[in-house]
Amino acid sequence: MSIPSKYDARNVESKWYDYWMKHNYFHSKPDSREPYTIVIPPPNVTGVLHMGHMLNNTIQDVLIRRARLQGKNACWVPGTDHASIATEAKVVAKLKDQGIDKNDLTRDEFLKHAWDWTHEYGGVILDQLKKLGCSCDWERTKFTMDEDMSEAVIKVFVDLYNKGLIYRGYRMVNWDPEAKTTLSDEEVIYEEKQGNLYYLNYKIEGSDDTLTIATTRPETIFGDTAICINPNDERFTHLKGKKAIVPLCNRVIPIIEDDYVDVEFGTGCLKVTPAHDENDKMLGDKHNLEVVDIFNEDASLNSFGLHYEGKDRFVVRKEITKELEEKGFLIKTETHINKVGTSERTKAVIEPRLSDQWFLKMEELVKPAIKAVLETGDVKLFPKKFENTYRHWMENIRDWNISRQLYWGHQIPAYFYGDGKEDFVVAETIEDALELAKTKTSNSELQVSDLTQDQDALDTWFSSWLWPMSVFDGVSNPDNEEFKYYYPTNDLVTGPDILFFWVARMVIAGYEYTGERPFENVYLTGLVRDKQRRKMSKSLGNSPDALKLIEEFGADGVRVGLLLSSAAGNDLLFDEALCQQGKGFGNKVWSAFYLTTLWEVSQDIAQPNSSKIALEWYEAKFQKALIEIEDHFSKYRLSDALMSIYKLIFDDFCGWLLEIVKPAYGQPIDAVTYNKLISIFGENLKIMHPFMPFITEEIWQAMGERSPEEALIVAKWPEQKSVNEALITEFDFASQVVSGIRSVRKDKNIAFKDAIAFSVLNNEQIQPTFDEVIKKLGNLEEVAYVTEAVEGALTFRVKSNEYFIPMSGAIDVEAEINKLTEELNYTEGFLKSVQKKLSNERFVNNAPEQVVASEKKKEADALAKIETLKASLASLK
Repeated sequence: MSIPSKYDARNVESKWYDYWMKHNYFHSKPDSREPYTIVIPPPNVTGVLHMGHMLNNTIQDVLIRRARLQGKNACWVPGTDHASIATEAKVVAKLKDQGIDKNDLTRDEFLKHAWDWTHEYGGVILDQLKKLGCSCDWERTKFTMDEDMSEAVIKVFVDLYNKGLIYRGYRMVNWDPEAKTTLSDEEVIYEEKQGNLYYLNYKIEGSDDTLTIATTRPETIFGDTAICINPNDERFTHLKGKKAIVPLCNRVIPIIEDDYVDVEFGTGCLKVTPAHDENDKMLGDKHNLEVVDIFNEDASLNSFGLHYEGKDRFVVRKEITKELEEKGFLIKTETHINKVGTSERTKAVIEPRLSDQWFLKMEELVKPAIKAVLETGDVKLFPKKFENTYRHWMENIRDWNISRQLYWGHQIPAYFYGDGKEDFVVAETIEDALELAKTKTSNSELQVSDLTQDQDALDTWFSSWLWPMSVFDGVSNPDNEEFKYYYPTNDLVTGPDILFFWVARMVIAGYEYTGERPFENVYLTGLVRDKQRRKMSKSLGNSPDALKLIEEFGADGVRVGLLLSSAAGNDLLFDEALCQQGKGFGNKVWSAFYLTTLWEVSQDIAQPNSSKIALEWYEAKFQKALIEIEDHFSKYRLSDALMSIYKLIFDDFCGWLLEIVKPAYGQPIDAVTYNKLISIFGENLKIMHPFMPFITEEIWQAMGERSPEEALIVAKWPEQKSVNEALITEFDFASQVVSGIRSVRKDKNIAFKDAIAFSVLNNEQIQPTFDEVIKKLGNLEEVAYVTEAVEGALTFRVKSNEYFIPMSGAIDVEAEINKLTEELNYTEGFLKSVQKKLSNERFVNNAPEQVVASEKKKEADALAKIETLKASLASLK
């Protein structure tokens, strides 16, 4: 087999991925082995590969490949999430481009378009993960809208409803006017923004008096149904029992009293808009106020907005401010900082809105999940610091708003049969719903046609919180063989931004439906940022094309680049130079392998002692590194594990071992050394493989004929053995000696091809274990031990040991004298110029103190150097 001198990832990666797929290495079936299971955080079906996906899935692939090498039954379940809001938005946009309005379609017509879109684009990101080398069990690929997955979602909804944990309520919710759906509290991001505080005058009915309120949202005056004052505020005693007139719309509203009003904020008078503020809604309920909703679902004003009907809320804010000022109602405007809620999905400003929604009671459900993470440690978070975040969220949890005003998703299994809000039943099928409705109404004449299913869909997270169970059909068929074998899963790798959205909810669901944790360890990655610490985004143009990176640096190079500086929970400052470093590491290992293919192997020559001891040293070094690597893996410090591997192979294997064992130019290598070296090389490849699967498989297969059962992907992870620490310590000392010899050769221009005499004053009582190695790497005639210093020799120290290289025959004395003389003359000239400057009183008195000090240091350094040069010249004459 011809081995190319340079490694070309483009010719290798697709070849080996196809090979792995052909031989079904990624597929798992229950057997007698210990299972190791990971479920992929399902990316949005709308998604394409970005840097966060690259990091997250590289980490998962490292863990799954290592488990496979350890002989475990490794199962990595891939899949995608239907992503209700994001996908529906994309489909709506596509339809709009085709001149189709979603509102003109029936639910079924819209869903047909959504499924068409999903079938066309839904598998893109999974195909891209293959380019990265991800060894998922593709036969198990799941989609949250698959029939069995949907069945699990509906079953859980019905079960929780029957347990009294799901209820329907008319509540103030977070409304996303762009997606036209409600959101849970956790999907709203609050940001401080600068706005204005508008001071408006309201007339008092039946008098010339006025009162002034301060508001950040003047467009909401059309929804005012009261003015509220604090009963203890003496400034407004005269207003008690009176009524105010709302500007522009002239609605007469009561002036009510409540100590909720902060007398220090604004003017002390509060406009009450129960339909558009949660606190106002509570006041409205308490005082039995009218509720006036002024917004359409897209946050444009409805007919209550009079001549502003149909206009967007922010457009109206500008226009109404002008009208209020012109008509004398706007007294003044001040800048004001307040928190504004925005949609986590669409970034639209959230609008508080009253509507009927479905909620899940969380107070009791969360208790086992709190205990598992914060008390028993049954579920462990890496890094541990995220336990505080988890505690805060879980101990302050509110009921989960699980309904969404969308078509794309799991339709809520509630069926209405009458005119009232409570005229509904909840069931898994419409046939079951009919029977329940007949019983509830005592009306045996009811027909399926009399039932209408709730139009809302469930929150996407309501399906993904079942993911570790539902991918193995564990919700609908909990006694099936696969679920019992693979669940609970082992590790979960995800980002801290969805610790509550997804991770905590999966723990809650796991304990509710199995009584067990869904996974043991949660590895929380950092966010991928650019060198300026900015989050990567398309809008900033700082997010590289993932596939182009793979094309340029190879998948292995990108994987190493991502992981080299990716400590758990810490943000990764991504730089393409990291990928270049990863590619360079691969090239270094390839060059090392290529070198071994150039050697002629002889069965007839004995193994040199230098090679024998060097191989023994590397085995010790490998075993010590293996202990480090295992420790890093146990603590999910994957970047540290990779760095240990990198240093071991780059420095110790390529930098030292190969140099020691390689034969002289044109000479053969002995078979014992060669065979042992290739065996060690294979062990290196095993620990590299999880991080760099492609190049390692290529080298492994090129080392000799391998059957499919002998592929690296299913090889055996190296066994831990005892470590010869003494050998490692002795080599560390010997390597310093070699470095000292090389420095002298370079400094004194002694050609390496010239063998030199060498002696040592062994004050440290170092064993001669590595003398043969020192002799070979330093090209020494011998390593002689002496009892006193050698006169007239070049010398260096390692600790208290002194090493001597006789100058006679080692260097060209005349050339060295000329070189030292030239250097001495230059230094003496330099000294004169410095001393001239220092003898100038004007310079010394006027120059800054640090400048004078610098010149004095130059003088001292030059004097010391001159003394050394003169001593060296004297020893040569």
